[in-house]
Amino acid sequence: MEEQIRVAAFKWIEEQVQIHGDVLPRSLLEKGFLLNGQRITLVGPQGIWKPKILELISLSITTVTDGPYNDFFTKDGFLVYHYRGINPNHRDNVGLREAMKRQVPLIYFHGIVKGKYLAVWPVFIIRDEPATLSFTLAVDDSASISHYLNNNLIDNVPYIADDSTYFKRNYITSTIKQRLHQKSFRERVLEAYSMQCAFCSLKYAELLDAAHIISDSDELGEPIVKNGLSLCKIHHAAFDSNIIGVTPDYKMTVQ
Repeated sequence: MEEQIRVAAFKWIEEQVQIHGDVLPRSLLEKGFLLNGQRITLVGPQGIWKPKILELISLSITTVTDGPYNDFFTKDGFLVYHYRGINPNHRDNVGLREAMKRQVPLIYFHGIVKGKYLAVWPVFIIRDEPATLSFTLAVDDSASISHYLNNNLIDNVPYIADDSTYFKRNYITSTIKQRLHQKSFRERVLEAYSMQCAFCSLKYAELLDAAHIISDSDELGEPIVKNGLSLCKIHHAAFDSNIIGVTPDYKMTVQ
C-alpha cells in the first residue's frame, strides 16, 4: 500500500540521518532503498519527485541551490514552494494539490550546497496559491505520521489539522529556517577549508565544526565563509574559551 511505502521512506530517511547527520548526499537519495524487491528512490530529475511505484502523490519535494524556483520562508514562518512550471494542472502540481486535500505527509530536501541536502519530514501542504503558482508548506512532528497512517488504514479519512495543529506546525516550520542557516554555514566553511581542521588538519567530517570568528551573537557575526573557521571539536572548544586564537595574518596563538 502507498501509505506503507511512504512510512518506510520516512523510516529509511531517519536511519540515514542517524548515520550521516541531517545533511545527506544526493547520491544516497538517488539510490534510495529496496522495499519488497522494488527500489524506492527519494529524489530524481524533477524537484517534485514521485517514484514509479506511487500512483499520483509525490514522495518528496526539493529546493536546489541556484535553482530556477525562488522558494522562500514567509514572514509567518511557513515555506512557499513553487509549482512545477506555469501550468497549475501539470501532473506534479495536481499530485501536490491532492496531498493537500488528503493531508498526505511528504519529505522536503533543501539544498545546502551543491549535492548536499537538509532532510525535513513530515511536511504537509497547507495552502494552494494558483495566483502565485505556489504551495505553502508546513513541517510537523513524527506523531502526525502515525495519525496519518492510522486514519488511512483504519478510518479511511484524511488527517484534518485543527487550530492547535496549525500553530504547532507554524512553530516547528519556523525553526527549520534557522537550521538551514546553520547547516549552510557549516557546509560552506568546511568546503572552504577542504574538510579539515584549520589548526590540526583533522579530516574526519563528523568531528568538525564551523566556528564563528566573530560570534554570531555579535552584530558583525555574519554566517559567511570569511567569518568562519573549520575546527575539530577540541580546537573549537578551545577557541570559544579563548585558550587559542588566530591573528589577522592567520597565525594561531595560545593564551
